[in-house]
Amino acid sequence: MEQRKRSILKSISWRIFSFMLTIIIIYAYTRNIRQALGVGAGIDLVKMILYYVHERLWNKVQFGRKLKQQDYQI
Repeated sequence: MEQRKRSILKSISWRIFSFMLTIIIIYAYTRNIRQALGVGAGIDLVKMILYYVHERLWNKVQFGRKLKQQDYQI
């Protein structure tokens, strides 16, 4: 199971990458850097929070995980 800190760092690193991509796409469409930064920041903040919640929920799902040897012991 991943620790919360790892999930947070994964969320942040992914959102940085995604933020840059969002800004590029919005800027290419609008040619307005302030609008691209504003929309990109708002969207990415919401997505970062949702990604963290998604990661934490998936940590509770056992489907597709292999048990460690120590988990077999009673």
